[in-house]
Amino acid sequence: MDQKKIGRFLRQLRGQRGLTQEQVAERLNVSNRSVSRWENGTTMPDFDLLMQLSDCYGVEVGELLDGERRSNRTDGEEKETLMKAADYQNTEKIAHTRKVFYVFLAGILAMVLYIAIDALDLMETPPYDAVAGFLLGLVLGGLIAGALYSSRYMAKIKAAKLRLLRRLRERQ
Repeated sequence: MDQKKIGRFLRQLRGQRGLTQEQVAERLNVSNRSVSRWENGTTMPDFDLLMQLSDCYGVEVGELLDGERRSNRTDGEEKETLMKAADYQNTEKIAHTRKVFYVFLAGILAMVLYIAIDALDLMETPPYDAVAGFLLGLVLGGLIAGALYSSRYMAKIKAAKLRLLRRLRERQ
């Protein structure tokens, strides 16, 4: 998958529809910055947002993943599209798993350093007491973030955030 090519295609589709990044962001309940990142090829939308973009622009998901329009479809192409969608979703899961791994790794490293400072009885000396407090904060933050990600509470928090954003936009 060529993210830059997909980004150019998304920008082209948005232009053909006469939409601004803000209008697309509002329809999808995301930030303007997210739409900009997609169009610059920096990041890719989540799979559910890819489906919504497909509906918004009137193209198939496979065309979005290819970064270009197709003239006609066959059954083989439909299977290929499903395989690309599954590959895309797996890529997203791998990226998510890496992020969670790095959070846990940072927490473990912070814990090791905190234990080393404590074992060397440096907790009372001025620069090390602040460092130890910071490290303890990293440990706690890493544990909380890891617990949220691994228990699926982040998905619930994201859904609640989206509902809140929709309500706020409806009031405006």
